[in-house]
Amino acid sequence: MSGRASVFSVKAQTGFGTISIACFFALYLPIVILVFFAFNGAGSQGTWGGFSLRWFQVAWQNQQIQDASWRSLQLAAIAATLATLMATPAALATTRTWAYRGLTFKFALLNLPLIVPEIVTAVALLAVFARIKVWTGYTGIGYLIVAHTAFCIPFAYLPLRARLDGMDLSLETAATDLYANPWNTFRYVTLPLLWPGIFAGFTLAFVISLDDVVITEFVKSGGQETLPTYMLGQLRRFVTPEINAAATGFLALSVLAVTASYFISRKRK
Repeated sequence: MSGRASVFSVKAQTGFGTISIACFFALYLPIVILVFFAFNGAGSQGTWGGFSLRWFQVAWQNQQIQDASWRSLQLAAIAATLATLMATPAALATTRTWAYRGLTFKFALLNLPLIVPEIVTAVALLAVFARIKVWTGYTGIGYLIVAHTAFCIPFAYLPLRARLDGMDLSLETAATDLYANPWNTFRYVTLPLLWPGIFAGFTLAFVISLDDVVITEFVKSGGQETLPTYMLGQLRRFVTPEINAAATGFLALSVLAVTASYFISRKRK
């Protein structure tokens, strides 16, 4: 018997490569097909009519898609900004402190929207907002902003917490030793080092809000269609490559946002 214990490696297990490839195909093949048929010149999803940008032009000229897309971008930008502004002090409060009873509970509470099924959150928000609408008579987009912000907070919080956990505390300690007050320490030391985490949290929250369907479908009022809910409504009627083109455009936007976040974080490191 060898005195040296063997190191367990998942990659060395039988069938790991095959299972990994199968998972990648299951995840990405439908997306590839969607993008492929977005460039289909025919009007059917089942036949290929040659390469064409026809449906991108049709989608671009569709006023309903324009309104829904602009509303989605506005909603995602506002919700991601508010979620990041709330998640930043929460991350600081749960990392720049000694461990105490209840800290784990607070961490779990902040991440509760990730655990609770989204349909449960949507139904709960619908019940609360329906009562508020009766009391106030207000039916604007504010409900969607509140709902998306609440749902996006944990997505903004996790990158911030990870960034703070990996930061060197000696720099903040040195600033304190040089008589910097807490605000100046945060402004000149913590915040510059935290920017990649803030941007990553904002980007993740933005993408999550951008493609949300369940909560938006339950909370929105009439005339407040976002692009995902508009596409869902169209899929219930008749599917055309126009929907594929719109989805491809938003997919490209999401990929660009995540790529920008990656390169900015890499540059800062």
